[in-house]
Amino acid sequence: MKRIPLILVIVFLSLTQGFSQSAPILISSPDKKIQVAVSTAGEGTIQYTVKYNNTVVIAASALGLRLADADISGHPRFVSASDARLIKDDYRMSYGKKSGVSYVANQRILNYTGENGQAMAIVFQVSNDAVAFRYQLTGKAATIKTVAAESTAFNFPRETTSWLQPMQVAKSGWESSNPAYEEHYNPEVPVDSVRENKTGWVYPALFKTGNNWVLITEAGLDSGYCATRLLSTSTPGNFTVGFPDPREVITGQGFLPQSILPLSSPWRVITLGSLETIISSTAGTDLARPSVLRNAAFVKPGKAAWSWISSKDDFITYDEQIRYIDLAADMKWQYCLIDAAWDQKIGYEEIKKLADYARAKNVSLWLWYNSSGDWNTVKYTPKNKLLTHESRMKEFDRIRKMGIKGVKIDFFAGDGRSVIKYYMDILHDAAANELMVNFHGATLPRGWARTYPQLLTVEAVRGFENVTFNQADADQEAQFCTILPFVRNAFDPMDYTPVNLYKVYSNTIRKTSNAFQLALSVLFLSGVQHYAESPEGMSKVDDRVKNVLRELPSSWDEVKFLDGYPGKYVVLARRSGSRWYIAGINAQSSAQKISVNLSAFGKKKATLITDGKDAFSYQIENINTEMAGLEMKASGGLLMVLE
Repeated sequence: MKRIPLILVIVFLSLTQGFSQSAPILISSPDKKIQVAVSTAGEGTIQYTVKYNNTVVIAASALGLRLADADISGHPRFVSASDARLIKDDYRMSYGKKSGVSYVANQRILNYTGENGQAMAIVFQVSNDAVAFRYQLTGKAATIKTVAAESTAFNFPRETTSWLQPMQVAKSGWESSNPAYEEHYNPEVPVDSVRENKTGWVYPALFKTGNNWVLITEAGLDSGYCATRLLSTSTPGNFTVGFPDPREVITGQGFLPQSILPLSSPWRVITLGSLETIISSTAGTDLARPSVLRNAAFVKPGKAAWSWISSKDDFITYDEQIRYIDLAADMKWQYCLIDAAWDQKIGYEEIKKLADYARAKNVSLWLWYNSSGDWNTVKYTPKNKLLTHESRMKEFDRIRKMGIKGVKIDFFAGDGRSVIKYYMDILHDAAANELMVNFHGATLPRGWARTYPQLLTVEAVRGFENVTFNQADADQEAQFCTILPFVRNAFDPMDYTPVNLYKVYSNTIRKTSNAFQLALSVLFLSGVQHYAESPEGMSKVDDRVKNVLRELPSSWDEVKFLDGYPGKYVVLARRSGSRWYIAGINAQSSAQKISVNLSAFGKKKATLITDGKDAFSYQIENINTEMAGLEMKASGGLLMVLE
């Protein structure tokens, strides 16, 4: 037997260790049901696999970053992996699925070096309901690094089906104001039929593989990174992380991630399990940064009246706003929003009078602003008042002194790094002036409600306004709304502006019932819920229904998934204090029967509101039983208040 010289063994090991590991690195959830395996493939790429209950839900998928001056995706050198460390985080939310959250996960940090000796860590955290990972670049603090691309991929088994919303093309749409996350979902499409899409798909993206459900999103996005989206490739079931269109920027500023070191990517979050897991999970805020507010006393979730949804642009007038302030006062809602062009049609002096009038009725005002500079052609005013720190602080100070409590800011430019920084700058300056914020024509907030509690809601949805614009949207409303709790509204607040109980003031015909509309007040989560009803419409609503809306909580303590399927129907229960609300909607062409065990909620009595003889009537009854058999009509719904 020939002896191999020791020096050759050392050379061989040093070469092979540059792109391989002796065994996969394993990270398991605390309950051991989720297992992640990370390895370096023979061709020198980092890959990970995710199993749930020993079943593969994410097949071998690539990891890594490509920097402007270095590649840490092809042939990286594995350096080390930390031992598993238990991460615990208890936090509270001003609004959302749950008021108190306990996050527990196992963490391992994997260290690599790439070209030019650039160090990269991949931090994995695996909880009982989600796999999360992010990239960290370390080095000299003065060094500026630019991330040119991610190699991150998600490979699904071929039998997987998907619920995906296409990303809008930059500079498309009305007044070149896209993307705004406002398309319909493509429901239950086999991944084999999802074609290559270089524009991308928005987060959260929902998949079903076998009996397991998977929801992919990102969280913890800050001003050093851009927002990303999923891209589908020519390989069926293969999705990758993509960066924005270069046009999605503040004019003359950057779109790629760039920062001095250290630089961290957002978390890539994979929630997995049952539909109950998707509904109850808080993974999207678990991975977000803790609150940056030193004093959040000014942050007060609530409900709002809003004239624009019914009377549109021509009625942003002093007298019309008086009527909606009176509506808010009568309904015991905390806020009234005054929309676009108030500075021209009402004026600052009259707005101050409206604020004083509202305050006397225990109502506070929000004001609309145009975020735009020259990156789109939206002409609505006030415009050009928020573009710099100095102008923002001047404007915010002015309206704060007038008694204004919040700002709705519309028509952003996309997902490039400079736009994300613009969001962050607005949030910081609004907080300095104790103003709450609502972003419209905007990106998905990606867990920002935890980091910036003053951000009460974000649109990023094809909301009820579209039902008033065209019949095609009205026809699809029921199906669309049954998808939203599982995707868009899974982690982040959503300003859909629900609940129209009388009629749509437009040329469209609403196809959903009043009970369906009423259920949305509980199904949809928003720190400030804007109701799509007029004073005239509300005057025709049954007093018992109006009282439910008057007493409806502005925040929740707990959520339970009772039944449903995305695109067909959904029934959820939410608790505030000792009171439970059960809400359900049905998008199917036939009735859907469900059973509710009241004793499971510690209750035996309930008030049930369901559809009456037609879409604009109700049936209201008192229930006194442990088990209730219920039925939701086609395009109908129900709301139950458990006493």
